[in-house]
Amino acid sequence: MNAVLIIILVVVALIVIAVVAFISMYNKFARQRNTIEESWRQIDVELQRRHDLIGNLVEVTKAAAQFEQQTLTQVVQARTQAVQAHGAGPAAQGQAERSLNGALANFFAVAEQYPNLKANQDFLYLQQQMVETEDRIAAGRRFYNGNVRAFNTRFDTFPSSMVANFGKFQKKEYYEVDDPQVRAAPSLKGAFDSLNTQVTPTPPIGQQAIQRQQPAAGPMPVQPPQTPPAPPVQQPNAQSNQPPPAPPQN
Repeated sequence: MNAVLIIILVVVALIVIAVVAFISMYNKFARQRNTIEESWRQIDVELQRRHDLIGNLVEVTKAAAQFEQQTLTQVVQARTQAVQAHGAGPAAQGQAERSLNGALANFFAVAEQYPNLKANQDFLYLQQQMVETEDRIAAGRRFYNGNVRAFNTRFDTFPSSMVANFGKFQKKEYYEVDDPQVRAAPSLKGAFDSLNTQVTPTPPIGQQAIQRQQPAAGPMPVQPPQTPPAPPVQQPNAQSNQPPPAPPQN
């Protein structure tokens, strides 16, 4: 009788442990999912701010300079596609933002050719706001993708995968930046050209004095001998008939 009771208690304990573990893993999935959704909403807010800044930037550019219409049209169309991608998911949003990044890169490259636009205070302010927004988007993207990676990894581990299937959880999409300018490795071409220039090191002060005393290397130019000037000829004194004095004797 005691053995049967012990077996029943063991079975009940195992069931309780399994239920507690299941609830714990399920709750962890739910918390991670809510964290991912919250982090994505933060990115979405910054993307909306970015789109508003781009719209203001286009209006300032139109008013400040006769800008190239084709470049502005590309930026406006890419911005419209990015705004329409709201709610379509991180993958679709990332694709739209990639096109917008390319249009913006071309826009700022052309803007460098307009000095009056570069001196416009409104343009500079909006450009600075764009830089700060891009930094916040990059930080939010790293946080979001880190949570997605941890969440999706649990789908490939046991027994979390069983809980994910039972709870009908689904893997989350990464917010990828497929911009070649972001993914490309930095080019170091020409970065070390200054090192190829041979620069003669400055010797210490003691060696400088020695080098000034030493003749320069290489053949010395041959100079023709200089003939010393002839001594002046003394004219005889016409008023005196006396002979010139004799030289002193040693």
